[in-house]
Amino acid sequence: MRALLSLAVGSFGIGMTEFVMMGLLPDVARDLLPALWSDSPEQAIGQAGVLISMYALGVVIGAPTIAGAVARFPRHRVMIGLAIALMLCNALAVILPSFGLIAVARLLAGLPHGAYFGIGALVAADVLGPGRRAQGVAFILTGLTIANVVGVPLGTFLGQRFGWRSAFLVVTLVFALAALCIALCVPAHPGDPGRTLRSELGVFRVPQVWLTLGIGAIGFGGFFAVYSYIAPLVTEVAGAPAWAVPLTLVLVGVGMTVGNLLGGMLADRDLRRTLLGGLVALALVLVLLAVLASSLVLLIALALLVGLVSSVLSPAIQTRLMDVAGDNQSIAAALNHSALNIGNSLGAFLGGAAIAVGLGYTAPEWVGAALAALGLGIAALAYRTERSRTPVSAGVPR
Repeated sequence: MRALLSLAVGSFGIGMTEFVMMGLLPDVARDLLPALWSDSPEQAIGQAGVLISMYALGVVIGAPTIAGAVARFPRHRVMIGLAIALMLCNALAVILPSFGLIAVARLLAGLPHGAYFGIGALVAADVLGPGRRAQGVAFILTGLTIANVVGVPLGTFLGQRFGWRSAFLVVTLVFALAALCIALCVPAHPGDPGRTLRSELGVFRVPQVWLTLGIGAIGFGGFFAVYSYIAPLVTEVAGAPAWAVPLTLVLVGVGMTVGNLLGGMLADRDLRRTLLGGLVALALVLVLLAVLASSLVLLIALALLVGLVSSVLSPAIQTRLMDVAGDNQSIAAALNHSALNIGNSLGAFLGGAAIAVGLGYTAPEWVGAALAALGLGIAALAYRTERSRTPVSAGVPR
């Protein structure tokens, strides 16, 4: 258990560094883009949003390349190295002076993200043993979901009060603690000396891997379509005051934490039903949210459910990737986070486009439901085209 907690400390730090920037964009824009801010705060905030995209780009690039390159090394040592890299890259955001350099720092900070979760998931699954793999994956992801409940609100408060760089100083300290805990508590875990980046990239020749990545990028993108625009849903559709927005976000985080742990247990019992049922539930809850969002009480309750059912999917998708990848475990486990960050960008873009063309602030919910339904179709196709469960070179899918 100490090993899992140590890995979860790092995932908590990743949750903070990924999402705290969203609440601090005005502060960052005011500090790093003063001339543009004086002319148009809206344009300055819009340009500062590039920092979020740069982090996501780093995740997409770094997840397969880093995970594939380090597959042959002992995994416990790789995890220490990744935690140290995350510490150093986030420290750059504390000291670098200009917007351009901070953008580079955010790109660098995103590079180890997917590899940390992917290789950490393999270590956690090995620690808990057969029959509890998805629960091990879920435990590591729990650090990220708890960050949305505690770390992000705390970092936002500190950043608004003491300057936005103070939030990244806290993140840097969290990763320093994670590196120490991993070094002391995670047992030796061998890599595969025969694996190379070239051999790991062979995972892209497995059709089921592509289908599973599509489930994550498109189906889970439905959550991001809604999460990205929850603030105007609360204030404009429900007519609630601004203080209701952080309350709603905290409850979404609570739902994510519970759903993640529940999803791990359900996936260990029946991965197929958890994946398909989770996508059905996500689509239905998003439709209900679109219809009932004018009531603040119902909106908050449904927002909690959105967080819950979406996070039920996370350990299921991660475990499914590990199942279908065969020998390419390290890169497959990390690719899930590339897919989720593509889903982040896709969902946010389509939700924003629906609002921009005048469909209203409930439009992202309909977009999200459509994406979840499309993800369900991809999952159904994956299981329909899957071969028998007899072991083959691509692994033993579930």
